[in-house]
Parts: sequence; C-alpha cells; structure tokens
Amino acid sequence: MRFGTIFHLGVKELRGLLREPALIAFILYAFTIAVYTEAKAVPETLNNAPIAIVDEDNSPLSRRIADSFLPPYFKPPIMISTAEMDARMDAGTDTFALDIPPNFQSDLIAGKAPVIQLNVDATRMTQAFSGSGYIQNIVATEVGEFGATDAAGAGSGVGLTLRARFNPELNQMWFASVMNVITNVTMLSIILTGTALIREREHGTVEHLLVMPLTPFEIMAAKVWSMGLVVLVTTFLSLIVVVQGLLQVPIEGSLALFMAGAAVHLLATSAMGIALATIAGTMPQFGLLLMLVLLPLQILSGATTPRESMPEIIQTIMLAAPNTHFILLAQAILYRGAGLSVVWPQFVWLAAIALIFFVFSLRSFRRSLV
Repeated sequence: MRFGTIFHLGVKELRGLLREPALIAFILYAFTIAVYTEAKAVPETLNNAPIAIVDEDNSPLSRRIADSFLPPYFKPPIMISTAEMDARMDAGTDTFALDIPPNFQSDLIAGKAPVIQLNVDATRMTQAFSGSGYIQNIVATEVGEFGATDAAGAGSGVGLTLRARFNPELNQMWFASVMNVITNVTMLSIILTGTALIREREHGTVEHLLVMPLTPFEIMAAKVWSMGLVVLVTTFLSLIVVVQGLLQVPIEGSLALFMAGAAVHLLATSAMGIALATIAGTMPQFGLLLMLVLLPLQILSGATTPRESMPEIIQTIMLAAPNTHFILLAQAILYRGAGLSVVWPQFVWLAAIALIFFVFSLRSFRRSLV
C-alpha cells in the first residue's frame, strides 16, 4: 500500500466528480434546498389550521374560549351556526368545528359536567392528530383559568408541569432539519462511491488502472476517501449555513465530535456503495439496488420513527446497519450535547461494522476485476 498513490488516485476521483454537473447539482440540492424544504414545507406542528365555532351558549366563557385560538397555530375562528357545521366539514372548509352547547357556563358553575363537541376532519392527518390535542389543552386551560375547575378538568387539585428538554419549543423543524442532514450522509456516500466505480467501467478507465502497478486496495481506498471527503465537507457546511444559519436551529454538542463519528460512518457506507456497484455492474441496476437498500436503511434505522416502536427482531437485525448507530450518535451529540463518554459505544460499533464492510467490499471488488 502506497499512501501517495492512494492520494493521487483520490484527487483523480475528485476531478472526475467535477466533470459531472448532474452529480454536483444533486449534492448541493440534497444538503441545501432539500434540508430547508424538509424542515419548512411540511411541518408536523400545527400551522394555520382552519377552525369554526358554534357558540350556542354565547357566554363570557364561550367567548373567551373562542378568542383563545390564535395564529400561527390556527386561523381566526369562523363563527357559524349548527346547520352550517356539517356542510362546511363535508366541503373540507374546516379542519376543526367546535360546538359549545347551550348553558355551558351555568352548568359548569353548578358543578355539572357539560360536554363540548369537537368535530375533526381526520383526512388531514398531520393537523388532525396534533390539532385535537392543542384544542383540548386550550379549552381545559381557559376553563381552569375561568375558575370553574382546574386545567386538568378533573377537579383533583393536581397539576402537571411540562418540561420539554432538548426541544423546549416542541418545534418539528428542529428535528426534521438535522435528521435530513444525517440521512443524506448515508444516501450520498453510497451513491457517490457506487457511481464513481460504475463511471470507471462505463468510460473504460478500469482497464487503464489494471495495467498500472496498482492494487485493488489502493483503487478502492482512493474512491472511499475522496467521495467520503465530499460528503463530510458538504455535511459540515449544511449544518453551519442551512441548519444553524437559515433555519436558526441550535446545535447543542460538539461539531468536531459529530464530524469524527460521521467520518467513521462514511467508511462503512462508502464501502457499501462499492459493494453494490460490483454487484450491479451498470447504472440502471445500481439504481434498482439503491431502492432496495436505502429505503429499509432509512425507515428502520430510527431516523423517522423510534426504534423502540419496532418489533424486536427488526431492532436486532438493524444493529448490523451502520446508520442505526450513526443516528443514535448524531442525536445524542447534536440534540443532547453528549460527549465521548456517552457515545463511545456507537463509535466502537461503527468502527467494527466499517471494518467488516470494507473487507467484504474489497473482496467483491477483487472478484469483479478478475
């Protein structure tokens, strides 16, 4: 192994990447526009939800409840009649329709348990689930402050104080932006190294390399470090410029520690890209393999849903995937400010998986050359 040869071959890969405007545009899009739109375009937090109110009581308490639905969570409430409620829901005009019954305030003061009806258009899933909880909390809080009962609605005298750690605003944008960068690290590293190898075959330059005094290890290592470096640099710039700059999302932990973990993770995923390229052989086949590999990796690794909610067998199988440990590492560092004393098990797992993947990919690459 000659480090000078690996370095110059890697520089050759970077020059080849510069001659691929489509790939460069894809890299820039993935770490800029895609991150921004993922965080801003479809937030799971409630935003400008249309709500209508049927006020059959017309009391100070009912008006107080109606006045409590404020932007940016809700649009200004529309006061409608009972006859209009079903028609507006059928037409999809309102996501929520709150029906306050007659004598609501007087029944409450008398110690009775009046019921407010909340109609929800459940076809709007992102707003229906979170919005129902918002409305229940708002009504309970206004009733409690009015003095008829406590905010919990049970009269037990026990209150609940919420302490939201690591995301005090409960802002979905904080989660979506960082997690999109993290998932792009896995996706881009596999794609870039795989396409770099397939590009050599399509251009016929693999034969040129084979007649030179080069070993398969040197050729593969050059592709891994060069493409990994591209992903590493763009990841760092995305976190600084897009996440912290444009989106104003705070990063709690050490970026240097996160980048060190990303470098180890890139060794595994870049080797995975080489292995897939040796299996595929052509770019269309490589694209089909990516669909089979990337989707399970992203969905089952804990990037979108907690691993604890998955079946035990899936959790066990996904321990062999490098991005499972990378996501645990990244969330601990970037969200919770964890240090090396907390995330060292993930570093060990990533290093072991990277070594196994690299050896397997090197053997596949040698067989493909033969």
